[in-house]
Amino acid sequence: MDWQAITLSLRLSACTTCILIALGLPLAWWLVNTRWRWRFLLEAVVALPLVLPPTVLGFYVLMAIGPHSPVGRFYESVFGARLPFSFQGLLVASVLYSLPFAVQPFLSAFATVDRRMVEASWCLGVGRFGTFRRVVLPLAWPGVLAGVVLSFAHTMGEFGVVLMVGGNLPGVTRTISVSIYDEVQALNYSAANQTALAMLLFSFAVLSLTYALQRRILHPWPGR
Repeated sequence: MDWQAITLSLRLSACTTCILIALGLPLAWWLVNTRWRWRFLLEAVVALPLVLPPTVLGFYVLMAIGPHSPVGRFYESVFGARLPFSFQGLLVASVLYSLPFAVQPFLSAFATVDRRMVEASWCLGVGRFGTFRRVVLPLAWPGVLAGVVLSFAHTMGEFGVVLMVGGNLPGVTRTISVSIYDEVQALNYSAANQTALAMLLFSFAVLSLTYALQRRILHPWPGR
């Protein structure tokens, strides 16, 4: 097994998940409460990675962060390095690709929170952030945790996007999915099978946990 690729994938998944928590929670809460008439357009943008081919998304991300783009030129002028074919570039692509896997479970969880409890908190003088932290999150925690787990697992299994944006640099951008692909290309099926089996068991455990959490949301009372 390619432990270097596994370690890199775990690091990428952890960083991506932390960013998605910081971005996805306020975005999901705003989408639940906003009355903006064009909200559906933003929801479509967030969900776009679910239906867009990974190579298409990876291509446009590569163009957007390339050395000739404003983002790429700004990053290079500040940090003295380029985003494409780097861990930071992989991180940008992973956040965009895994965004719906975090935001949509967050949305479903926040939608189940009783609005009267939120308004009661406001009436007691608790601010919006305090209400979100002390009322909304404790009530919605199973869905929030499901989004965190799904986004982490989805990043672990990325292939098309990371290959387009990061290439295949050992120790830098070679993730576990790219490593499996390389082993198959080299006809090293034994090594590929070991890593693939580990990913299969990991994915099964993640989905089992996610469905258990969703059941907790839909049927919060024991025995149902």
